[in-house]
Amino acid sequence: MTQKVGESGVVGLGVMTMNFGDIMITTVDLPEGGIGTYKPSYMNIGLSYAKAFSNSIYGGLVLKVISESIADNRAQGVALDAGIQYLTGDNENIHFGIALRNIGPTMKFSGDGLSFRGNMSNSDVLMTVEQRSVSFQLPALLNIGAAYDFILNDNHTITLAGSFTSMSFGKDIYAGGVQYNFNDYLMLRGGLQYEKGMFDSNERTSAYTGPTAGVSIQVPMNKEKGSTFSLDYSYRTSNPFQGTHCIGARINL
Repeated sequence: MTQKVGESGVVGLGVMTMNFGDIMITTVDLPEGGIGTYKPSYMNIGLSYAKAFSNSIYGGLVLKVISESIADNRAQGVALDAGIQYLTGDNENIHFGIALRNIGPTMKFSGDGLSFRGNMSNSDVLMTVEQRSVSFQLPALLNIGAAYDFILNDNHTITLAGSFTSMSFGKDIYAGGVQYNFNDYLMLRGGLQYEKGMFDSNERTSAYTGPTAGVSIQVPMNKEKGSTFSLDYSYRTSNPFQGTHCIGARINL
């Protein structure tokens, strides 16, 4: 959800959650389970601010609160995203952008899931002992992208785009895509993502196998204020699993 602030600023609030479903609990003594299930979860809450510094330069920041949980363990942290975009061309149809994401302090899991009850050596005293969890860094990454708009007429635009992503804990990713835009009401997208060794199951470090697709539908709510309501859907092929589906909703006030 976004809201204009002044003539050139916008604030936004975004929430992203992931539900992994029920996973069977297993132990060394009970490898087949039968003692219950647990539900891992992941949630991001982001407060963002963007500003147009001129007709061709735009920048933005996102402050995120991160929460992860698995069984009886939870980790919480904060992170910062920052980016800038430059537009040029006769119709501002040439786009260039750069962004840094997931910049923040380390996170650490804690909770009852890291504790166990046992006897001290040479003693009958039963104690609850908590194991220490190792801190871990956030997966920071650098994005560099460019796009070119082919404006066919007032209602039809085709955009070609490409990007490079450098990841702190993964291989570099190269991506390309195309989008068809009908009067800002309907957007159709398709793309391909590549990383070294992607086609070799022994070398691939990501579950995603390349092709992507998506669609957005945007409906005006108030033409005078320019407010809109949008529905977004995207799909990414993967192996293992049967692809990733993402569904989103946006309200621009």
